[in-house]
Amino acid sequence: MKAETTERGSGRDHHPDAGRPAGQTKKAVWRALAAVGIALVWLGLMGVGGPTFGKIGEVQTTDQTTFLPASAEATRAVEWQNKFNDTDSIPAVVIVESDAELTQASGAAFAAALKDTGVVRGDVVGPITSEDSKAFEFIVPLTSGTDSDEAVDALRAAGTAAASDGTFAGTASVHVTGAAGFTADLKEAFSGIDGILLGVALVAVLIILLIVYRSLLLPFAVLITAMAALCAAILAVYFMAKGELIRIDGQSQGILSILVIGAATDYCLLLVARFREAIAAGEDKASAVKHAWRRSVEPILASAGTVVVGLLCLMFSDLNSNKALGPIAASGIVFSVVAALTLLPAFLFLLGRSAFWPFQPKPSPASLGADSEEIGAWALRHGAWGRLALWVRKHHRPVWVITALVLAVGCLGVTQLKASGVPDSELVLGQTDSKLGNEAIARHFDAGAGSPAQVYADEALATPVLDAATAVPGVASAYVVGEDGGPVRQGVAAKVVEGRVQIQATFSDAADSEAALDTVVKLRSAVQGVDADALVGGTSATSLDKQVTAQQDVKKIIPIVLGAILLILMLLLRSVVAPLMLILTTVLSYGTAMGVSALVFNGLFDFPGADPAVPLFGFTFLVALGVDYNIFLMTRVREEVKLHGAQDGMTRGLAVTGGVITSAGVVLAATFAALSVVPIMFMVQLGFIVAFGVLLDTLVVRTLLVPALGHTLGRSLWWPSKLARGKA
Repeated sequence: MKAETTERGSGRDHHPDAGRPAGQTKKAVWRALAAVGIALVWLGLMGVGGPTFGKIGEVQTTDQTTFLPASAEATRAVEWQNKFNDTDSIPAVVIVESDAELTQASGAAFAAALKDTGVVRGDVVGPITSEDSKAFEFIVPLTSGTDSDEAVDALRAAGTAAASDGTFAGTASVHVTGAAGFTADLKEAFSGIDGILLGVALVAVLIILLIVYRSLLLPFAVLITAMAALCAAILAVYFMAKGELIRIDGQSQGILSILVIGAATDYCLLLVARFREAIAAGEDKASAVKHAWRRSVEPILASAGTVVVGLLCLMFSDLNSNKALGPIAASGIVFSVVAALTLLPAFLFLLGRSAFWPFQPKPSPASLGADSEEIGAWALRHGAWGRLALWVRKHHRPVWVITALVLAVGCLGVTQLKASGVPDSELVLGQTDSKLGNEAIARHFDAGAGSPAQVYADEALATPVLDAATAVPGVASAYVVGEDGGPVRQGVAAKVVEGRVQIQATFSDAADSEAALDTVVKLRSAVQGVDADALVGGTSATSLDKQVTAQQDVKKIIPIVLGAILLILMLLLRSVVAPLMLILTTVLSYGTAMGVSALVFNGLFDFPGADPAVPLFGFTFLVALGVDYNIFLMTRVREEVKLHGAQDGMTRGLAVTGGVITSAGVVLAATFAALSVVPIMFMVQLGFIVAFGVLLDTLVVRTLLVPALGHTLGRSLWWPSKLARGKA
């Protein structure tokens, strides 16, 4: 046996046929062919899935009403809006502002220029002149067959030309805002997802892998595996969206890309660590791959299972945007696992020891007969992580008490989190044309002009409903819509559809402001006090219903996610105490991450608030991904406890997994931090929360808090399994 081990561990990749019986040579050839076949299948899938990145925009949607549940009042109002309008046009608001008084002739000329762009469907409403005659407002219905961003570009080009060719008196500026303007700016902000975001994430991961492995080949094998998983996931998501099984937006696509790159790399790191151990122990490449796969498959599947289950819990959401992210992200995790357990082993088999070139793995301490060695000497052989494991063991009570107190103090910052929503004009960071247009409207008109609320009421109650709406504080004006689309007046009767009339209500405040949302609440109460079946819709109503639904989702989904993950941990660890400890420490870590993030958002970034979905998404990713690292740790600890007892098992588990888990955490944090390159407030906030939370969980919770608590609890940590009674 000793001679065999020496031969296998010689460290030389000699010719595979040398000294082998014919049967073994034939088996080696078939293994090599299988590895090549697996690699070719995945590379072919990348060839098909790669071009789909450019096509995903074809199946994206940015219409916020499509993400609301069918029961939402704003959604039901949209159904009536479609009945009253002969077209499904998208409204844009064009605002002209000058330092001199504007003439009606210039306004009429510009209206004609807008019409000539070829993107207008119907008539241009305007010019609507401000009281100081220094601003015009135009309501422009855009052609439904034209992409809204292209149509808005055409309007903006016409505005730039008019402002520079002397159409208007004085120095004039023209902006396009309203629903179409905001949508176009949002699409523009998301346009970097296909290129910049992915490029930044891949470069960050490559740098980390080069530092971790000090190898030139292995990092690229891991990155190709991650990219293969992403291509497969994008392909699956594209067809799901094309088949109208899900709705996808730029936000979901960005999260999918980052999640797959980070998760697939993490799973690869775990498998490579086991492969390195086997190579260092003297096994040949075939045995090492087999050993690595067997030792990694359970924690990888369990880890992925917690993330998939946590993400699928989002399907209980009433917001279709949240609901869609569940299967979108879960499919990414599934393909990450499949790629890590098939393509990477194929690469490792083909590369063998050369995967680690130019630094070959050295014999590990575990392979030097140290299993029976005194734990102190054994730990010292494992360098910094071994010394840290000994230190935590020696001071376990003060370590977990102090760590828990510090984390609890960090949780206090949650009280400063303003997650009640942000104005649409603030979604895109920096100055945008739609934001400038909104500000110009507020300077010269009622701030809500251009994005009025719509009230749909019984024809017989039109007058009292109109009176009630006009009396609401925050409603600047209101009128019943006539058959020509303007207000009811002499000679123009109200337009009636199925016994209902439409009332337009212009707010004093900007349609995307908190004040406007409060006005929606008051308006609904007022009109429904007259007509119980009246509906209030529009931009402000949609934002309000989205916020309310998102806040309800947080209260509903968080307990579901916790319960599902707790059950998985109990089945995996065959224990009740250990899963409860892991869940509690992860939740504590999440609370600290949210508390610190709130202080950073308010004090450093000066954000006006956060989307109500931010806490939910942060919780789902941090709890599911945070438990991942505890699974990597505790499955290894469980192995060691069976052989060495509770205290030595915990020490050995932390020492052996410290490097790989920390590397995995840094990789995942770096990928989520890449979200900051997308100038969308939600993406920047989510990226910071997850990146900071993952580092906190990796470097503090999993390194100090969990091992220290494990030493304090001893064998009772594994109750009621046999390990709690000292049996393997």
